[in-house]
Formats: sequence, C-alpha cells, structure tokens
Amino acid sequence: MSNTVYYILCLLLTCGVLYGISLMSKVKTAVKGNLLSALCTAVAVLLTLYRYELLTQAGLWITLALGLCCGLFAAQRVKMIEMPQAVALLNGFGGAASALVALVSLLGNQLAGGFALLTGGLALAVGTVTLTGSLIAAGKLHKLINQRPVVWKNHSAIVTASAGATLVLVVLFLIPGFSLGALSLLTLAVSGFFGVAFAIRVGGADMPITISLLNSLSGVAGSIAGMAISDPLLVAIGGVVGASGLLLTQIMCRSMNRQLADILLGKTSAPAKKAETAPVVSEEPKTEAAPAKDDPATVLKAAKKVIIVPGYGMALAQAQGLVKQIADQLRSGGAEVKFAIHPVAGRMPGHMNVLLCEVDVDYEDLYEMEVINPEFADADAVLVIGANDVLNPAANTAEGTPIYGMPVLDVAAAKHIVICNYDLKPGYAGVENPLYTREEGVSLILGNAAETLQKLSADIANAGKAAPEAAEAAPAKDDPAAVLKAAKKVIIVPGYGMALAQAQGLVKQIADQLRSGGAEVKFAIHPVAGRMPGHMNVLLCEVDVDYEDLYEMEVINPEFAGCDAVLVIGANDVLNPAANTAEGTPIYGMPVLDVAAAKHIVICNYDLKPGYAGVDNPLYTREEGVSLILGNAAETLRDLLAAL
Repeated sequence: MSNTVYYILCLLLTCGVLYGISLMSKVKTAVKGNLLSALCTAVAVLLTLYRYELLTQAGLWITLALGLCCGLFAAQRVKMIEMPQAVALLNGFGGAASALVALVSLLGNQLAGGFALLTGGLALAVGTVTLTGSLIAAGKLHKLINQRPVVWKNHSAIVTASAGATLVLVVLFLIPGFSLGALSLLTLAVSGFFGVAFAIRVGGADMPITISLLNSLSGVAGSIAGMAISDPLLVAIGGVVGASGLLLTQIMCRSMNRQLADILLGKTSAPAKKAETAPVVSEEPKTEAAPAKDDPATVLKAAKKVIIVPGYGMALAQAQGLVKQIADQLRSGGAEVKFAIHPVAGRMPGHMNVLLCEVDVDYEDLYEMEVINPEFADADAVLVIGANDVLNPAANTAEGTPIYGMPVLDVAAAKHIVICNYDLKPGYAGVENPLYTREEGVSLILGNAAETLQKLSADIANAGKAAPEAAEAAPAKDDPAAVLKAAKKVIIVPGYGMALAQAQGLVKQIADQLRSGGAEVKFAIHPVAGRMPGHMNVLLCEVDVDYEDLYEMEVINPEFAGCDAVLVIGANDVLNPAANTAEGTPIYGMPVLDVAAAKHIVICNYDLKPGYAGVDNPLYTREEGVSLILGNAAETLRDLLAAL
C-alpha cells in the first residue's frame, strides 16, 4: 500500500470518527454515532495491522479475540448505575495502551532521534497519569475509596513536586548517556504517583470534570504515542478524542463556574463547611399554592406546572421508570411537566439524560440548567429525586465549601418542593442543604426512591378520592386488582405486548407489590414468547427480576392448576388453549402454557384480536374466571399498580 493511499484512508477514518462524535450530540442519532465511531476505529485497527504486515500474527489475533470477549462480557454485566466508573476505567485502559506502546518502543530501542525519544517519554508519562488517575476515580465512584476529598499533609507541595519530577524525567530522554530502561521505569513510578496524588483529593462535586479531563488525557496520550512511532492514524484519532474530551471539560468547568487550574491545584478540595450562613434567597412560597402543605401527592396533583429534578439517588434506586410514570400521571391530570438537568447531576456528563431516555422520556422534555432556571419561580411544584448538591442554595453563600460559586438549579424559588431523598445527610460534596430545614413550602419523603416513588404514584392516583365505606370493602368478583391482591399464588406470563410497550419495569413493580402483600409470585416463560429465544428473559432481567423467578414451560405448567391468579401481559398464542383443539391452524399441536387451568386469569392485552398466528383465543370469551384489561400495557399496568 502506497503512502498516499494510506494517508487518504487515515483521513477518511478520522472524518468518520469526527462525524460519529457529532451524531452523539443528539439523542436520536447517538446510537448511530457511537456505532459509526466504533466501526471506524475497528477498521483503523485492521488497517494498521495490514500496514505493518501483522495480519498473519496468530498471537495478535488471539489477544484481539480475548479483548473482544472481555469487552462483550463487561458490556452485558455492567449496570447502567455503574456506567460512570466503567467510563473511568475505559479512560484508564486507553492511557495504559498508550503507555505500553511507548514503553515497548523505548525498551526495545525502536525510537531514534530527539523528537521520537521526547514524545515516547511524554506518551509514557501521560498514559500512566491517565491510568492511575482513572483507577482512583473509578475506585471513588465504586465506593472502594473514600468519596470525599482525601487531602494529605503538604498535598499541594507533593503534587507540584511529582508533576515537576515527571517533566524533568521526560526531558532527560533527550540527553544521551541515560539508560532508557531506567528512565522509563522511573517515569512510570513518578508519573503514576502523580496521577494518584492528583485524583485522590478530587471530591464528588468535581468528579464529572475529572472524568472528562481523564477522557481527554487518554486521547492525548494516544496521539503523542502516535507521534513517537510515526503513525499518523494514531495521531489523528487520538487528537480527535483528546480535543473532544478537552472541549467537554471546558463546558463542564463553565457550567460549574470552576477553573480547571483550581481543580488541578486542589483549590476546590477544601473540607466542607456547614452552610449556617446560607439563607434561602428566594421569596417565601404563597400558602395558597400548597393546598395540603404536608401532603406531597395532593400538592403535585393540584399543580399546573411541575418541574422534576433527577439526581444520583434516582440512578442508585433505578427508579427512572417510576419517575416517568409519575410524570405521565401528572400530565394526564392536565399539568405541564418538565425535567431540569444539571450538567453535573450524577457521576458523569449526561448521566441523567441517558437514564431518562432509557425509559422513553422525550428528549424535548429535558431542559438544561440555563434554560430552566428562570421557570422555577413560576412552578407550582418541584419534585426532587435523589439530588442534593446540584440544587443546594448554599452554593451561593457558603464560602470555602466545595460547591461555593457553583451554579445550581434554582429549586428554592418554587412555590412548593417535594424532596424524595434517601436521608437528610449532606450530598456528595459534604455541604448541608438549608432546604431540608425550611419550614414552609417543603415536603420531605425519605427512603429508597424505588419504594417512596411507588407509594407517591399510588397516592397521586388516589388523591381526592373519597375513602370507600366499610360495607363496600368487599372486592368485586371481576375486579382485577382485587383478584390479584387476594391471591396467595400468582403466575405472571409476559409476552410481546410487554416488549412493545417497554412495560417490564411496571411488571417488576407489580410483582414486588404482590410479594409485599404476602403472595408467592413466579414468571412463566414460553420458549417462543417474543420474537427470539430468550426475549422475555432478557427484558425481565434488565429490570432486575431474579433469574430464579423465571420458570420454563415444562416446569411451570403443572403449577397453573394450583394458582389463584395469572397475570398475562401482551401474550396470546403461547397460552391459547385452541392449540389443543383447532386442527389445521398454525398453532395446532404446539405446547402452550396451561393458563386456562388457573382459578382466575387477568389478561392485559392491547385488544382482543387473534395473536400472531391468527387463531382466536377462547379465553377472551370465557364467562367465568377471566378479567380483561385492554389498552397499551404501559398505561393499563400503571393503573393496575395504582389500584393495588
């Protein structure tokens, strides 16, 4: 391959990565952008192997296969809540790869000339700093290391000395007579220590900026390594990653009113002070705006404009589905609902956006801080889920604390604030929040968000309804909620309708609700439910349904006869008893779930049309022991959950 062709291909692949990054700026095209960038990177790897005649190296292909398997395994196992630490680790791996390239080249005497030696030493240093700094960041995020700023005695002097020593060692690569092996090992040790010393004193408030910076450094290290070995493709793509990471770092610094130099020098790592001088600067809420001051459900149901503020507590509890459910409930009551997204909510840039879009919250409903802040004063209610630092008004007054001067969401200006937090402890930055002690216009709901939001959703549904008379307490025979609530053994049958409505989260909530009432709950999985083998298993495990609760048809079929109630969600052919009698039809002779043997069947389907095979289901016309709930599963299950 000629140099001209190689350089043209390098340019095209670099442009492909750039275009992929640009697509990631919009939610609707982000997946395509990610795939395009990944594809271009894979082609770049193959092009490099071809360029240097390495395609026939069996050992190289074995290591590539092992890396691919590790990546696929991690992609399946890493939970969304663990994504920030996963990103930090990936940044570290990028730095480690660049450091290895430089180290092998230096120890093998493959670099000649002052420029190659200088860039080789610099790539080794930057890559190692990225690796150790990323490991510390990941450890903090995964709670393996103290999440607060860890400040040593004379910490600033130690960081400055280690940074200076690293630079001196890099320059020494230019001076003949020094052992490249000894210099390389010394650079590894000193720069690695610098990465630890720098990252260990970064607190939670600055962690998103730190992750962005480390992302940039991983690209910079790759680009410098490319200079050392004269590989223009590595230089170009590493430069793209480094530049995009640096731009993101600048955006994050601007959003938090931070100076990058202050973070690097540890000026934001001061111990947190109590915000006793942090009065709430907004006007006191009007008492008539909160119809039942201490009843959050009544406040929210009466509100005409609601702003929802998601935070890391929502992510920890995986409660984004419940947040979407409450937003839909409020909208169905005529309220305008918006989501306020602080740029550093969560543990990495865009954390809340990803979680909310995962449950189909419209991207148009997500508003950045600068846009939404003027609207808080007009909001009838604000619902906070697991957020603290990003709305703490102490950021305006508590000098010397990690969040002082950081722009925050102006939640304090709203007429009423409903705060759903696990407890009243200070947030990640360790600064007391004066909203927790405000006497007017604040309702506190403490506990795990998955539980408190579920109750809040039910309370909203029932708010304003008259309590039933004692004589009317007996459940109606065909009332699905009453049937399920009275059942001691329930089998749930998921189908393609659940998948279409993305209602697996609601199914999990209903199962948990029934278990909390003392019922035994199992899931019956037909081998061809959905559109591929294991479809239902994947969807249910995605929302943390225990795999031990999923039963195959052969195992669960004998249990239907002793079952008090079966809940069917969007399934038809796989439980159609016509499979045993309707000769000549596509499903005749197909083994089906023996749902018909249960005492009572609650069927949640979109309509009563035949299933995929086009065969009428006699259960739909059975007069006894069947309750039909028609409509979109996400809506019908939400109503059913509220009734439970």
